[in-house]
Amino acid sequence: MSNSMPIGILDSGIGGLSIAKEIRKLMPYENIIYFADSAYCPYGDKPKEFIKHRVFTLCDFLIHKGAKILVIACNTASIVSLDDLRKHYAIPIVGVEPAVKPAVQATKTGVIGVLATSVSLSGNRFASLVKRFCTKTRVITQPCPGLVELVEQGEINSIKTKKLLHKYLIPLIAENADTIVLGCTHYPFLKPLIYEIIGNNDIKVIDTGKPVAKQTLRVLKQMNLLNAEHNHGKEMFFSSKDSKQNKDLIKYLWENSQLSQ
Repeated sequence: MSNSMPIGILDSGIGGLSIAKEIRKLMPYENIIYFADSAYCPYGDKPKEFIKHRVFTLCDFLIHKGAKILVIACNTASIVSLDDLRKHYAIPIVGVEPAVKPAVQATKTGVIGVLATSVSLSGNRFASLVKRFCTKTRVITQPCPGLVELVEQGEINSIKTKKLLHKYLIPLIAENADTIVLGCTHYPFLKPLIYEIIGNNDIKVIDTGKPVAKQTLRVLKQMNLLNAEHNHGKEMFFSSKDSKQNKDLIKYLWENSQLSQ
């Protein structure tokens, strides 16, 4: 396997770009190949077997394109498929999970809120996270139907999106949550609206972009797979939804969105 081969990243849609952007910041010399399964987005309302089928299909595609490592940049896909993927493929695989542990470390009120899809919140992996790290912390979960679809439609700053976010965030704030976990990779693109709603009241908003990028770097180092060529890495983007709107949105989010706060 050549070290110049790309990092393969997949998501149910464009949300995983929030992970890919952090990987690019941390590893400027790595090549990246990204697949947005936007034709079947969101995964959160699909049967688990269907999600597994799609994830395996995308992994096969990325490996065929030469991926040296796979990043499952989707909480729902990771929860449903990660164990089976690691049994099936020989190359290293990095998944994502809601940032519960750092939220517990950050909270001062002892209350954290988690925004995620229903599948992510109902899975055994999430229950295990809560059991391991939240013995003294109250966790308020908030399923967020509709948010992923709005991001996929490019409604990053729309009134409709702001109203939906307000509906999901205000109950968490009312319960004294001082740390909000973004448990879906689509949600970091909504950070400006989230901060607008919660205001300047010391509430922290945490996502998994940087931790996943750091874990990807650790795995590549451990397996001696870092690209030794010091040229700026290239990106290739693929989508199962062949539309100009989808292509333009991927281009816009990759080139313009600022995720770090």
